[in-house]
Amino acid sequence: MDMVTKLGMEKPVVIFSKTSCGISHAISQLIRGFGANPTVHELDELPNGHEIEKALMALGCNPSVPAVFIGKEFVGGSNEIMSLNIRGKLKPLLINANAIWI
Repeated sequence: MDMVTKLGMEKPVVIFSKTSCGISHAISQLIRGFGANPTVHELDELPNGHEIEKALMALGCNPSVPAVFIGKEFVGGSNEIMSLNIRGKLKPLLINANAIWI
């Protein structure tokens, strides 16, 4: 889990994804739509992807992807990101993380 936390703290927005996951792609596009440039770790392309996936599930991600860190904090998966967006709280979170500027 330390590796996941370390990777999640690398940049203002970090997304753990799989190349075959449409929801992960949609979440990435949503965040990019605000002007952010997330770092995306495709688990199915990483040699230690299976270990990272297990760690994400231990954090409470079920399914394991997408898993989103914003501002060095684990935010959650697609449900949490969509909920934040619907409530108008995703953009301020991205601004506070210095992922986007107004």
